Amino acid sequence: MKIVMKPLLSALVALPLMLGAQPVQAEQPSIYSHMDVAHPVWAANGMVASQEALASAVGVEILRQGGNAVDAAVAVGFALAVTLPRAGNLGGGGFMLLHLAEGNRDVAIDYREMAPAKAHRDMFLNEQGEAEAKLSREHGLAVGVPGTVKGMELALKNYGTLSLKQVIAPAIELAEKGITVTPDLSSSLQGLKRRLWQWPSTRPVFYHPDGSDYQAGERLVQADLARSLKRIAEHGSDGFYKGETARQIARSVRQAGGVMTEADLAAYTAVERQPVRGQYRGYEVISMPPPSSGGVHIIQMLNMLEGQPISSMGANSAQTLHWMAESMRRAYADRSEYLGDPDFTQVPVTGLTSRSYAKALAAAINPNKATPSSDIKPGNPIPYESDQTTHYSVVDKWGNAVSNTYTLNFSYGSGLVAEGTGILLNNEMDDFSAKPGTPNGFGLIGGEANEVQPGKRPLSSMSPTIVMKQQQPFLVTGSPGGSRIITTTLQVIMNVIDHGMNVAEATAASRIHHQWWPDEIRAEKSLNPDTKRLLEAMGHKVTVKPSMGSTQSIMVTEQGLLGASDPRRRGAATLGY
Repeated sequence: MKIVMKPLLSALVALPLMLGAQPVQAEQPSIYSHMDVAHPVWAANGMVASQEALASAVGVEILRQGGNAVDAAVAVGFALAVTLPRAGNLGGGGFMLLHLAEGNRDVAIDYREMAPAKAHRDMFLNEQGEAEAKLSREHGLAVGVPGTVKGMELALKNYGTLSLKQVIAPAIELAEKGITVTPDLSSSLQGLKRRLWQWPSTRPVFYHPDGSDYQAGERLVQADLARSLKRIAEHGSDGFYKGETARQIARSVRQAGGVMTEADLAAYTAVERQPVRGQYRGYEVISMPPPSSGGVHIIQMLNMLEGQPISSMGANSAQTLHWMAESMRRAYADRSEYLGDPDFTQVPVTGLTSRSYAKALAAAINPNKATPSSDIKPGNPIPYESDQTTHYSVVDKWGNAVSNTYTLNFSYGSGLVAEGTGILLNNEMDDFSAKPGTPNGFGLIGGEANEVQPGKRPLSSMSPTIVMKQQQPFLVTGSPGGSRIITTTLQVIMNVIDHGMNVAEATAASRIHHQWWPDEIRAEKSLNPDTKRLLEAMGHKVTVKPSMGSTQSIMVTEQGLLGASDPRRRGAATLGY
């Protein structure tokens, strides 16, 4: 099968003009309108929801030409490395959750980064024994061994129908011929210039030779990245983890003070894991297992909430938000103690996701009063058993579904581009616990289960999730947002199931977040002031902060596919055909 990009690219010239169109149920691509969030996109055959319109269009074209959801998901993953450099990536890692219609199977692919062989527990501590933030965020030591290329290859080889050359071709063309700089890309490059500009290898990739910024409407050509993508197309993952690209990555990391070697890259493996599963009001919730903490805690919180009449309490009422916040703080307390890489530490998944454990936690919640976080400790979930991320969702006409979340960690990761490759490198090592009890870049507190060890994968909040109804995909969702990914995904699920919202209403509704410490409910500005006062009367501290998440969701209904991209960030698009 030949994937032809020229018609697609020419059609995208008119993309901005289409953003205000009303969604229709038709054979033509539809784009979710940020001007009218009450209406989702309709499509009959296949759909892609992603944070960047060009990448969504690439995925839909793959579907239109006969590829399945996995083919489209891999094509979108490579395209986002070109069109959304702050989060789409080759130099990062993530999680992919698949539902395969044939055999009614679910698969979780873990392509999270790994610590280099020379990494050690105290590598981010200064001479006084305190965690030094710069070492784990803007330094060669911050870079974990990337997993994205191996993860995409594994998914395509085992579950796709097209070749790697076919699905990577659109990304190569976008990098080689250039993309039109959007207002979103221009503003993000200007806003993160301090981090990016400190690296000589990064400056010529994202800024003009005279140091000036790219403006909206200019063309950004990424020739080095195109060459790196061509090596992958020609040699598979060996074109990234071995040979010239691997040498350039390892050399750049070491020059920046890191310890990564070519041997670390050659040793990287992506793995398949069993998803975590839970039941909520007759629906099955399938999500990512450790080293994601997201799936475990989404199910744990839903278990705590299922005993309450959430629907009759009302969407975003003070009583509903009180129960949600209390469930959140208890789940995040457990996260700090028990979650880590299951290849290195025993994670009590069965205990954490059991209904009996949730019932015991919920019994301690006062329905009318907040529990101070200082009174909450990690529970006893026996038995043990032997903000700048991006998410996209894909559903095809055969009933296959993909929920994928991947990241560089911070926006543009460490900011370091490996010399001559065009590849931005992650700062995922900050997701380890630099020192037990010390918050990471997202304020999350970790313990020994997530301490640095060679070859270990850092704990993540990424939560790609599929909700099933009568053994068929019903809702495919996920979000970026650091520590707030878990609670953002939780609220989309509850808005749909408890409150009967369509996918766009569920996406646009106000969000809150509680992560145990700091002891506060983080709320979006759109939260009703009366609701805020009622929560404060219950003893909650409510802090209004910027919006949370950027969900990309697809709902499967008898009438067809409904999709919605979050209006909280510019540039996203849901497309169907």
